[in-house]
Amino acid sequence: MIPRFTDYAANERTYLAWVRTAVAIMAFGFLVERFDLFLAYLGHEHAGATATPAAAAHHLHSAQMVGLALIALGILIILGATIRFIHHRRTIASDESVGYGTALGDSLLALLLVCFAAFLGVYVYHQLLTLH
Repeated sequence: MIPRFTDYAANERTYLAWVRTAVAIMAFGFLVERFDLFLAYLGHEHAGATATPAAAAHHLHSAQMVGLALIALGILIILGATIRFIHHRRTIASDESVGYGTALGDSLLALLLVCFAAFLGVYVYHQLLTLH
């Protein structure tokens, strides 16, 4: 029997949940970039639209930047989750008593999520303004 197996299993499940979330974020970034390319292609099909070629290029560039930012965020989440997994694995293996988590790590994650949500909100608002 493996000592503290339930702790190791919980740590691994948490790690896999972080990886699954990161993969979903990266897939969403890929979707944002490719779907916007599809919309740009449809816009070229409907000639005579009010958008200028410069505005369409800016729209396409901003969608590419958002898509790449989401992919980079997914990579950072995987790196952070791997570091966290290894740290907790070593902590579980040691016999000393330690506290769980830090306020700094939780605060940074919350700040990152709030900044990301604000960025996406501004991006969507800007895209809605350019469509009208």
